[in-house]
Amino acid sequence: MLREPMMGENSQPEPAAGCIRRLGVIGGTFDPPHYAHLVLAETARVQLGLDCVLFVPAGQPPHKSGRPLASAADRAALVEAAIADNPAFRLSRVDLDRPGPHFTVETLALLQAQNPTAELYLLIGGDSLAELHHWRDPAGVVRQARLAVMPRPGWHADMDALERLHPGIGARITWLDAPALDLSSTDLRRRLHAGLPVRYLVPPAVEAYLREHALHMEADR
Repeated sequence: MLREPMMGENSQPEPAAGCIRRLGVIGGTFDPPHYAHLVLAETARVQLGLDCVLFVPAGQPPHKSGRPLASAADRAALVEAAIADNPAFRLSRVDLDRPGPHFTVETLALLQAQNPTAELYLLIGGDSLAELHHWRDPAGVVRQARLAVMPRPGWHADMDALERLHPGIGARITWLDAPALDLSSTDLRRRLHAGLPVRYLVPPAVEAYLREHALHMEADR
């Protein structure tokens, strides 16, 4: 698979919106965001030479409709707290400010319309790649964006099966040279509910917001 040339950290000034050539997109509920999200974004930024990475909190994800989420305002604030120290990371409200449910294939189309000169790179974990066939219009996703994939422990995509379903998908995937961090927002919520520490699992500003607003801490409500 094609490996793009490495770029030094913060080697380029932040581009204006109209000058973005390569745009990374990382989506999720971010309830809460954690270091694996940031490692994925920063590894892709450097390895692929991305001008910017957009963090796109889901407004109403169709696959999690049965679980209450922290409010959109809280999740947007958590993302802003997580990315504040990296000028190449930005919050996108493309899904938060429109009615759901939201599907990645539609979100990518909207982001491409907002950034017509940019080549899109969708940043996902190996678990998401393994379940790509369950997504809405996976062929449309792969057609609109290259996939930048970070390995996840315990998840191994069947590339032969994916290639049969979506011929040529292998040429659209770049495997990121990132540590396989076994972090999930689901487990972080469990830890918060149980009164267990999340220090060193999320940025300090994220932990401070979670505690200040008693998010996922039922005993504090």
